[in-house]
Amino acid sequence: MRIGFAGTPAFAAAALEAIVDSGLPIAVALTQPDRPRDRGWQPKPGPVKALADARGIPVLQPSSLKSEAERIPIVAIPLDVLVVVAYGLILPRSMLEWPTRGCINIHASLLPRWRGAAPIQRALLAGDRETGITLMWMNQGVDTGPIIARHPVAIAARETGGTLHDKLAAVGARAIVEALSTLRRGGHLPAEPQPEKGATYAAKLSSAETMIDWSASADAIDRSVRAFDPAPGAQTNLASAALKIWEASPLPGHLGAAGVIVRADAAGIVVACGQGALNVKQLQRAGGKRMPAAAFLAGHPLAIGTRLNGTNS
Repeated sequence: MRIGFAGTPAFAAAALEAIVDSGLPIAVALTQPDRPRDRGWQPKPGPVKALADARGIPVLQPSSLKSEAERIPIVAIPLDVLVVVAYGLILPRSMLEWPTRGCINIHASLLPRWRGAAPIQRALLAGDRETGITLMWMNQGVDTGPIIARHPVAIAARETGGTLHDKLAAVGARAIVEALSTLRRGGHLPAEPQPEKGATYAAKLSSAETMIDWSASADAIDRSVRAFDPAPGAQTNLASAALKIWEASPLPGHLGAAGVIVRADAAGIVVACGQGALNVKQLQRAGGKRMPAAAFLAGHPLAIGTRLNGTNS
């Protein structure tokens, strides 16, 4: 069976590695062009490109799939099935029709809930207790194709975007190997039409969403902190300096005006919210490193009454 793969980040690389380790051959890997990364800001390959190179898999890196000239050399490669995981480019109809059996997508939610670009973060922001992996045959809609399989995953009480990402990546990797093995043995993967009932859209995260609204409840802010860890990070302002909050926990009770620091000691920096308060345990100044609240306060003492998202009160 001739298998192609299209993906770019670590989530996709986990699936590619599992497929190769299972003994299933990959004819070609599509991934986005190398991007500037790290402090040197030099172009470097993404996780899928690095893995494909290490495993001797031919790699194509088109910057776009919009023109026929860009697609012709790609679709000339014979394929039975294309696995698509967080590729980052929209596949036009000719690409969806390229493999003789179709394109299988690994999506990080239990469809039809959280169709779209940011299903992991949206599930955490909404306070969902369960998410999962869906395998589907792709069509021209946004995550609307027929469902091959759904694999539920519980969301832990203190789950972060990073921990949930890793859990789902592992489940997705196992699921696609199982599906491809079934396809190779029997030549058919049955699927059911995706229902519209219960559909929600996981829009791409905006920079504005990462700014903490201290008038919200402590529980909602806590979910934001966890959802945006390890990227892009929940942010606030201390005077004119940007501040990222990486670890916190909600506290009950009305402790003061929203955004005002009501306690600052080794146990944490407690900030009043619209409902309850947030005990900040790990944070980071712009250009600095993540550090526990105690270490932060040792270098940057904070007076009670200091207001975040503005100037000192």
